Amino acid sequence: MQIGAHQLPAQLQRALAPLYGVYGDETLLVQEAADAIRAAARAAGYTERTVFTVTGAHTDWSAMVAAGGAMSLFADKRLIEVRIPSGKPGQDGAQALQRLAQAAATSTDTVTLVLLPRLDSAALKSAWFEALQTHGVVVRVDDVERAQLPGWIAQRLRQQGQHVAAGEEGQRTLVFMADQVEGNLLAAHQEIVKLGLLYPAGELTFEQVRTAVLDVARYDPFRLPEAVLDGAMARVQRMLEGLQAEGVAPVPVHWALAEELRTLHRCRQRLDAGQPLPLVLREQRVWGAREKRYERVLPRLRRTLTARWLTQAQTVDGIVKGLIVPGWPADPWAALQRLALTVAAGCGALR
Repeated sequence: MQIGAHQLPAQLQRALAPLYGVYGDETLLVQEAADAIRAAARAAGYTERTVFTVTGAHTDWSAMVAAGGAMSLFADKRLIEVRIPSGKPGQDGAQALQRLAQAAATSTDTVTLVLLPRLDSAALKSAWFEALQTHGVVVRVDDVERAQLPGWIAQRLRQQGQHVAAGEEGQRTLVFMADQVEGNLLAAHQEIVKLGLLYPAGELTFEQVRTAVLDVARYDPFRLPEAVLDGAMARVQRMLEGLQAEGVAPVPVHWALAEELRTLHRCRQRLDAGQPLPLVLREQRVWGAREKRYERVLPRLRRTLTARWLTQAQTVDGIVKGLIVPGWPADPWAALQRLALTVAAGCGALR
């Protein structure tokens, strides 16, 4: 079966499964889920731990499968941990994972833990992933979206006995923290823990948080389109300034935004051709939180507008590569800002 990461504590309390798979890209949350499984295994007497890391085509899958079926030499029970950083086990690995899952399901002295990154649709439909779900518990670790971050911070503060003020003042404090740690969930966790060390349980004021929390934001060019589609102009501006200050080249920033605009335009064209929205999004590989954004803005956009944005993106591509275009800023970052804010304003007007 498959569960969300928030359901894992309750599942571990009910019973320790012989096989777990954990997948997702949020390093902190994947680590916490894996730590919870390891702790439950230790508490149940699985004291020996063997770790296998899949490094590529030369991985010895036979040794991994053999370890899953072998008796422990040093303890009555043990934990076997399989790490697949690429999320692509290959043909041999896929077969080995199916055998490993089948063996784990009937084992009484072994718990198997498979760690994976976020998986694409092909992997989620694969036979090896289906085997993990059939014979064990698969834990899906979702990304914490920017809109969810203040609530996530509030929930983490409550876990350590702290909270912000009620109403607008408290929301201001949470938004401030979210702005400071945007794109860096590990840093958010560290800042929350620091607040627990600096201040006693109870209510935190804005000044206490402002004094304690560092600006540890790490901006990802590939998260910029999220802010643009959300129409969050202040966030778009902050992200562009942050990327420039961190020394990121304008080329990947432009590529991420232009690729989003190309996808948006292709989707609009297919809608105009009469295809239903769910089919269009599936064909264009738009899913998850991104799918929700498209469902909100795409039906209300005109193809003439998406085409205009795409033409402007082509103009900015030339500026980023050193061309001078009349009527546009010569500085690549200024041109990127004009494009991003133009699209963000258009998407924001649809809310």
